[in-house]
Order: sequence, then structure tokens, then C-alpha cells
Amino acid sequence: MNDYTSYVGFGVAGNFALHLEQAGESADFKDILTEDPNGPKGMFPFYIPGREGQLGIYPISSDTILLSEEECNVQLEPEVALICDLEYDVEGNVTNITPRFFGAYNDCSLRKEGSEKISHKKNWGEASKGLSSTLIPIDTFEKGGVMDSYRIASFLRREGMLMRYGEDVELTGYSFFYRKLLEWMQKQINTQSDFGPLEPIGAYLREAGCPKQAIISIGATRYTHFGETNFLEQGDEVIVVVYDNKTYCMNPILSFANKGVLAEKEGVSALVQKVIRA
Repeated sequence: MNDYTSYVGFGVAGNFALHLEQAGESADFKDILTEDPNGPKGMFPFYIPGREGQLGIYPISSDTILLSEEECNVQLEPEVALICDLEYDVEGNVTNITPRFFGAYNDCSLRKEGSEKISHKKNWGEASKGLSSTLIPIDTFEKGGVMDSYRIASFLRREGMLMRYGEDVELTGYSFFYRKLLEWMQKQINTQSDFGPLEPIGAYLREAGCPKQAIISIGATRYTHFGETNFLEQGDEVIVVVYDNKTYCMNPILSFANKGVLAEKEGVSALVQKVIRA
């Protein structure tokens, strides 16, 4: 997938209750003070077009996860991604974030201790992230819009068996969503400093020439017990699905995933990736 090579890539950390604890990352944020103790902890970059180093490598694939060469655990992170337009003032501060589309996303992450920054666990090279090739237009990013009725679920297929990896949850279950999330992200981008696991992403944007579009993943959901305790292996198939709950309930989605026909369904954004090793 190369459609988004000019888009900046950011993620939101800690926007779903208990995920950081399940992922073993809550200690990374012990020194981060937030206005809302139940809100996100910060934002992180996973791709900055034109930047030197690891963050400049385009990491997104719609069909493959390439395992890291490092000897460490790799874990699926089921998320929703927003495809957004960005606007700036003359000084390069973000003045508006407008979500245009949403879809299933895999913020695949390394689980290793001692990483100085969140981004060090997020982009280890090509095909280290996932975004569905089927995106859903956003009519309005507020209550009453299309996203009200959508849910997210995730699965892992291993040796022919399909297991639930993340909990099946409604998108409105995010701690910050709609206007509250947009206002928080705008402020965070413009004010976040180089502190602890966080980076000065506003400065990164200015250095990159103020990209006009962004992929923003808004936080990983909670794991099932299986998802929390099982990491990715060569030959696995990971599935993240965002679906309209007015059209489908969980059992049909599970059946579609098992039969491999999610891509054929209306009101569904599905990401299916094969896990391979270089």
C-alpha cells in the first residue's frame, strides 16, 4: 500500500481504558501529567514523510506484517484510524483537524523494555503497520454521525483456528472521541514536548513542511485473555474489523471472518494481514 506515502502518521496512546496496563506500558507514562486522568497520555509519530532515520520508512501494508528482526514479542493492536486533513497557521501550528474517512487499523507494536520513546516500538521497517484498503466516509465527526453505530473487533487465525484477540467494543467507548478528541489532539500536537516517552511532534510537522494530510490511529482497544497472552508468530493471520452494528452483530462478523469473506460486506472495513518473517 503506497497511497499514503505523503501523509504523516500519528497515534494516540492510552485512549481506551486498561489497554496500557494489559500491554505492560503503563509504567512508561508514570511521569506524564494529564488534565484528565482518564484521558489519553500523549501522541506519538509512526511515520514522518521525508524524515531521516526509522520514522522516515513507510510502514503501512494492507495485507502483510513483517516481523521484526529483533528478538522480542510483537503484538497486534486493534484500532480505528482516521484519515484527516490538517490546516496550519503561518507559524506552522495546527489550527484544524478534519477527519474524512475511518477504517480498521493495526498499530502493531514491539513489546520490549527500555525503549526511550513510544515510536521506537512502532515502526521497525516496511509492513510493520496495517491499514484496511476499505475506508468508510465520515459524514460528520460528532454524535449523530455515521460512526455512532460502528464497533471494532479483532481475531487471530493460527493453525486453522480462529481466536478472538481484542474485545468487541463500540467506537464511542473511546475515552476521548468526536469533538473532545479533536480539540485534545490539536492542543497535543502544538504543545507536546520532548519528555519521557513523548516527542515534539509539532516540530516534526514543521520540519516536514506541514503535511496537509494525516493518518491518526486513535488508540488500541482492550485484549481478550488470549490476545493479552499470545504474541504474533510466522504463519499467523491477523484480522481487524470495523463494522456497522445496525447491520451486523458479533456472530455474523465472526462467521464472515472465519470464512474469509469480510471484504465482500457493506458497512465493513476489514484488515487481514499475513504474518511473515524476512
